[in-house]
Amino acid sequence: MMAALLRMVDEFKGFLVETGALFLFTLRFFKELFNPPFEGKELLKQCYYIGNQSLVLVALTGFILGLVLTLQTRPTLIEFGAVSWMPNMVSVSIVRELGPMITALICAGRIASGIGAELGSMRVTEQIDAMEVSGTNPFKYLVVTRILAATLMLPLLVVFADAIGLYGSALVENLRGDVSFQLYFNKVFDSLKYADLIPATIKSFFFGFAIGLVGCYKGYYCKKGTAGVGVAANTAVVFASMLLFVIDFLTVFVSDIFFEF
Repeated sequence: MMAALLRMVDEFKGFLVETGALFLFTLRFFKELFNPPFEGKELLKQCYYIGNQSLVLVALTGFILGLVLTLQTRPTLIEFGAVSWMPNMVSVSIVRELGPMITALICAGRIASGIGAELGSMRVTEQIDAMEVSGTNPFKYLVVTRILAATLMLPLLVVFADAIGLYGSALVENLRGDVSFQLYFNKVFDSLKYADLIPATIKSFFFGFAIGLVGCYKGYYCKKGTAGVGVAANTAVVFASMLLFVIDFLTVFVSDIFFEF
């Protein structure tokens, strides 16, 4: 019993130390963000890697989300005679919550782990140390550009996933309910309000920032040789996913106050 209690205390202490280190890492990011030189070319390169190479995965996820949500909900709405509300329900569900959250979790698995493994490999092979010796600022070149790219690209990926998801839902309604695409999307746009779009867009930026931040933090401070690269990639996904749920709760809570959902 005492051993278990001591282990819990040690884990809690480790969590506090990790949280403090991540906070300092975040402060350093904002400090370096506004200091020249600005690595615009590397930023565009990372935007391409993070955004363009995630399109297929995000599109497939969004399309299946729209299909499954519509197929699972349709029988219940038919039972209550409310199938005409399908476009309203699906559009609000995807745009407000499911689209941003599912896309962020998928990107956390791909982007956070990729960044963690990449920077971790550079750390254990002493490439980052070589950049410091040569006079290059590795934090500015490696960390700032990747966090900015993730922050900028994730909202675009979310919008893309939302559009594909709504198309998947419209396809089901067209095939099963004989509803035209024009009628479906007319109902979608009639049901959506700024109170649905603005909070979802804002929290997408926070999701991207959290994914890039955690991936860079875990990779930049990778230890224990090559085995630490795998640990950095795995812990980056877990930590980023947990952080996404916390951010989602906070943004929903705050938006509920300002937009009166």
